[in-house]
Amino acid sequence: QVQLVESGGGLVQAGGSLRLSCAASGGTFSSYAMGWFRQAPGKEREFVARSRWSGGFTYYADSVKGRFTISGDNAKNTVYLQMNSLKPEDTAVYYCAAGAGGGSYYPPYYGMDFWGKGTLVTVSS
Repeated sequence: QVQLVESGGGLVQAGGSLRLSCAASGGTFSSYAMGWFRQAPGKEREFVARSRWSGGFTYYADSVKGRFTISGDNAKNTVYLQMNSLKPEDTAVYYCAAGAGGGSYYPPYYGMDFWGKGTLVTVSS
């Protein structure tokens, strides 16, 4: 069974950087879609970034475009989210997700069958 475990969250000042990791097990992921989503306190979960695990078909939410980068390491079965120029409004629990649908620019939640439990990112002003 596929399992996803996020790490790398923490407290950072505005303008700083963090790199989140998502370690995957229980499957073969090179053709999978992978994504990052977040949920701020009192708000609904929202899309952050999506890509194919082996690269390609990458896109971002407008709110993070140019600041965040999603990438995957097939050898380590790990997905990353590099977050730069962080803002207080980036404060949220960040979730990684994976599933079928890595072969095109599908909608953000399409095929995302597997989810991690999340890691908290807090950006102070």
